[in-house]
Amino acid sequence: MSDELSKLRIDRSAKTGSSGWATKWILGGIALFLLLGVGSTIYSRLNAATEVEIRRVQSRDAGSPTATGDVILNATGYIIAAHKIQVASKVIGRVAWIGVEKGDKVREGQVIVRLEDDEYKAQLEQARGQLTTLRARLEELQNGSRPEEIAVAKANWESAKADLENARVNLDRTRNLVAQGVFAKQSLDDAQARFDGQAARVASLERTYELVRIGPRREQVDAVRGQIQEAQGRVAFYETTLSNTVIKAPVTGTILERAVEKGEFVTTSFVGERGAKGYVVSLADLNDLQVELDINQDDFAKLGPKQKGEITTDAFRDRKYQGYIYEISPEANRQKATVQVKVKVLNPDEYLRPDMNASVAFLTESKPGAPVTQGPAIYVPASAVRDGAVYVLLNGRAVKRKVKTGRPQGAEVRIEEGLFGGEDLLVSPPTALKDGDRIKAKQG
Repeated sequence: MSDELSKLRIDRSAKTGSSGWATKWILGGIALFLLLGVGSTIYSRLNAATEVEIRRVQSRDAGSPTATGDVILNATGYIIAAHKIQVASKVIGRVAWIGVEKGDKVREGQVIVRLEDDEYKAQLEQARGQLTTLRARLEELQNGSRPEEIAVAKANWESAKADLENARVNLDRTRNLVAQGVFAKQSLDDAQARFDGQAARVASLERTYELVRIGPRREQVDAVRGQIQEAQGRVAFYETTLSNTVIKAPVTGTILERAVEKGEFVTTSFVGERGAKGYVVSLADLNDLQVELDINQDDFAKLGPKQKGEITTDAFRDRKYQGYIYEISPEANRQKATVQVKVKVLNPDEYLRPDMNASVAFLTESKPGAPVTQGPAIYVPASAVRDGAVYVLLNGRAVKRKVKTGRPQGAEVRIEEGLFGGEDLLVSPPTALKDGDRIKAKQG
């Protein structure tokens, strides 16, 4: 066994053809790995977030006025339309045409929706036909009997009188013959009956002739007049119903929502989740806007009726609007411990939208000759302002904002426009910092 094991050896002098290529591949892979690592390190260092000092911008005078015209309270809320209208239909029907889209401006009286009206037209024509019939009946009664009708009635009466005279003569003859014993008493009874019947017929035709000659009674004319008045009411009702299939804008405003499409059913009663619609569009006059605020009860005493304020929005921070307290809720909200206040916007424009976030800075009343502060008093370190702009931290990046500076106060400077409070401000932005660079706040 030991002799056999001693014969086992590896011949290192034998070379394979593939060993050189394997070495090259291994060395190439190592070089590529090192190159990628170095590139990643360089890229990370070039794009690393710059550490900067951050300070939260605050309004120094908020809630504690020091001079007339200063801000006494800042509040946030939402812009609302003073009068939002859901335009509904007075009749039920299927939408045949709709002529507005969301955002369209409409005038008062402009047609916005048409409903199918075939059934309403048929009902109107039926009511008009009934009215025409009754008017003809009234005219007939008012004109009385025609001369021909009077002549016929008189002729019938004269004929009946002639028959009555003949019956009388026959009765006298029969009476004489019965007295002479020629006819039986039964013949006299028959002749008497014919005479009495003819006399009754003459009396009836005489009254008929008088009625025809006099004309209809006043009560008959009044009854037909009442029927005509009822028919006129039905015609007016169906005319109104037909006109209600054309839905018009009740006021001048802007379409906020289009609730129906062509072919959908509109109802005036219960509205199901997927059934008929209860209204066709909603609109509002965007020139009549308000800011709805919930004022904390602790701050409510600072405000009063007609209190003036300056309105700004998160979407357009550089635009300011004037307003005043238009409505104060007569009751407080127990759960939120707030009182609802509505501020009327005096100078709205196309930038304002309902349900947009808005802030109101309520101001004190200015005295004659006293300076009026047009917004919160905001002071920032002078080192934060560079070339009329500052940088704020937003989503991990530096965002450049143009500002308008006011009077300095020590190492600080007042910001008149561009900041509203609550922003994360770069205290001393690096010289090489550009808009959009990645940054992060220094620890501590």
